[in-house]
Amino acid sequence: GGGRTVTVSCGRITARGEGELAELSDVLARELGCMAEDMTARKRDGDFRVLVAGLGNGDMTPDAIGPGTVRRLTVTRHLREYDERMYEGLGCCELSALFPGVKGQTGMESGELVKAAVELTRPHLLVAVDALAARSCDRLASTIQLSDQGISPGAGIGNHRMPLNRESMGCPVLGVGVPTVVDSATLVWDALRQAGMEGEEVPPALEKVPTEGRSFIVSPRDCDSMVESTCRLLAMALNAAFGVGDL
Repeated sequence: GGGRTVTVSCGRITARGEGELAELSDVLARELGCMAEDMTARKRDGDFRVLVAGLGNGDMTPDAIGPGTVRRLTVTRHLREYDERMYEGLGCCELSALFPGVKGQTGMESGELVKAAVELTRPHLLVAVDALAARSCDRLASTIQLSDQGISPGAGIGNHRMPLNRESMGCPVLGVGVPTVVDSATLVWDALRQAGMEGEEVPPALEKVPTEGRSFIVSPRDCDSMVESTCRLLAMALNAAFGVGDL
């Protein structure tokens, strides 16, 4: 099918206070919950199994959205094995999580590691969280993109070669992407557009610069606090949608 993509616009996340972050996470949790139930045709109850994969490199701030989100999750799968009655009392889904790192750290393709975890935990839904390159400066750290088609290779910064989707993983994959960087070419085109120079008005010499010049990946100045706030927001929403909220 064509698939469904939902973009949650949240303004600049770093400008949000605690109360606003909590409200935003409620909106996001509702959207995640609806998509999860639509994609799996199941209710989110104690038998619903969710695996969250935090893609990217936790040692590189703009690429740390996935690992940073997973570190803040309250996983519950082990609680079920430990004490079934206590687990039932929590009223949550069976939530497990991993951050597979990047090939330079592990020597293994992140998608292969996620697939191994899928085979181990047999989730009804895999949620793949990743940092994205923005297609316009306006989207930088101000939108969260949810897709029921998972995450395609190279969509993030870390250049995953293996797609994470229903075909490759064997279960529905909900992609959660946050634009944290922008390509230098995009910056130039945005600046030209703001100057009112589009199409015919762009001098031929300038046309070549973004496409033929050296390309750089640029992250915003407040990248650290932006990623920190985003990870907290995503973890709050995922915990609320599938887990136990704040323990």
